[in-house]
Amino acid sequence: MNIKEFKQYIKNKNVAVVGVGISNLPLIWFLLSCGAKVTACDKKADLGDIANELAEKGVNLKCGEDYLEDLNFEIIFKTPGMRPDMPQLETARKGGCVVTSEMELFFELCPCKIFAVTGSDGKTTTTTLIYNILNEAGYTCHLGGNIGRPLIGDIEKIKPGDMAVLELSSFQLFSMKHSANIAVITNLSPNHLDWHKDMEEYAQAKKNIFLYQNENDRLVVNYDNEITQGIYKDKKGEGIYFSSNNDIPQGVKIQNNKIIMCENGNITEIMDISDIKLPGTHNIENYMAAAAAVWGYAKPEHIENVAKTFGGVEHRIEFVREINNIKFYNDSIASSPTRTAAALNSFNQKLILIAGGYDKKIPFDSMGKLVNEKVKELVLIGKTAEKIRKAVEDAGDSTRITVCDTFQSAVQTAYSLAKDGDIVILSPACASFDLFDNFEQRGNLFKELVMNIKA
Repeated sequence: MNIKEFKQYIKNKNVAVVGVGISNLPLIWFLLSCGAKVTACDKKADLGDIANELAEKGVNLKCGEDYLEDLNFEIIFKTPGMRPDMPQLETARKGGCVVTSEMELFFELCPCKIFAVTGSDGKTTTTTLIYNILNEAGYTCHLGGNIGRPLIGDIEKIKPGDMAVLELSSFQLFSMKHSANIAVITNLSPNHLDWHKDMEEYAQAKKNIFLYQNENDRLVVNYDNEITQGIYKDKKGEGIYFSSNNDIPQGVKIQNNKIIMCENGNITEIMDISDIKLPGTHNIENYMAAAAAVWGYAKPEHIENVAKTFGGVEHRIEFVREINNIKFYNDSIASSPTRTAAALNSFNQKLILIAGGYDKKIPFDSMGKLVNEKVKELVLIGKTAEKIRKAVEDAGDSTRITVCDTFQSAVQTAYSLAKDGDIVILSPACASFDLFDNFEQRGNLFKELVMNIKA
C-alpha cells in the first residue's frame, strides 16, 4: 500500500491510538492529516498540556484505569510495550477491529530500502554505525525505530532512493508481518523475560526482522552466538555471517588485526582494528555487523572514515570525567548481564562497578565468575542487588560487595572506594524501572552526580 492508497483507506475511519507516548504522538498527527477520526487512549488520567493540544486538534481522549475497556474502533494502533494478545485487544479483534502499530504501518508505507537491527546487545551502536556509514557514502538517511524519533511523521518526505535505518526491539517486532530489506541480528541472550513468556517467544519475535524477506534481501547474523548461528538456516535471501572468534570461510572476520570480507574466495580488507575509536571487543563486532549490512552500498573507506571519528553513543561506556586520577564511565544502557560483561571486558584492569536495578526475571549466574575476575569493588543497588550478590558470592569471594540504599549513595560509595588510577563504571546489568523512567534518566543522573563530586 502506498501513502495515497492509505489515505483513501483511513479517511473517516474510527481509529484508536493506545498509549500516548513518544512513539505514538507523531502517529496521531499523521493519522489526523490523513482524515482519520482519532481517539487517544492512555492509562494516565491526566496527560497535562498534551491533553489540551490533542483536544484542540480534534482528538478524543479516553484516559484512566478503564482506557482499554470497550475498544469499539475500526483500527487500533497499540504502543510497543503492550502485548498484542491482551484480552481487551483479542475482544476488539473478534469484533472486526484491525490491531496494528506505528512500526507496522511504517514498514507498509516506507518507499525506500530499510536497514534494521535487532539483538540483545549492541543494537543502538550498530544501528548508528550503519546510519553514519550510509551518510558517509552519500545517501539521504532516516534514523528511527527504537532510536531517534518515530519516522511515521516523516513518511511523506522519504524518497525511494533514500535509506531508512531502524533499531527494533522484540516488542516492536512481536507482531510484525513485514521484514527489513537488510536485517541484522547482533546476538541473542535471555532478556525481557518479565514481558515474554519464555526465551523461545523472545527469540521468535526477533526473527520477524527477516522472516518476511524475499530472495533479494539480506540477513546478517553473528556466527559466534549459538542462537543466531542457528537462525541463519531460516534466511530467505542472501546471508552474511560476521565473526570475531572464528575463521569462517565466507563473511566478515578478523585476520592479522584487520577486519576483512571474504566472498567466494576473494578477500577485501575493510580496515585495521586500531582504526576503531570505541573501546571493547563488542564494538569491533558492532563494526563487523555494520560492515556486513552496508556491503555493496558503501565502500571500505566509508566504513574506515566513520571508525576513525565516531566517539560512541551516549550512555554506552561513555567517558564522563576524571577526578584525582579516577575515571568515571557511564554505561547505563547495560540492562542485561551480557551488556555488563561486554563493558567489563573493554578494560585491561579491575574496575569499581555499580550494578543492580529492576528485575526482568533474567538469571545473573553468568556474571558471577566474570565479576570476580574483573571487579575489585562491587556496589549494588535496586531490587536485584541480592540476586547479583548471590551470583557473585556463589562463584567465588575475590570481589568486595557493598549494597547501598540509594543511587546517590552508590555513586558516592564507589568514589570513596576508588584509589589513584581506578575506573568507576555504572553498568547495571538491569533495567532502570525500579528507580527511573528509562536508562537515559539513570545515566544522566549518574553524570550529574559525578560532575558534582568535588575534586
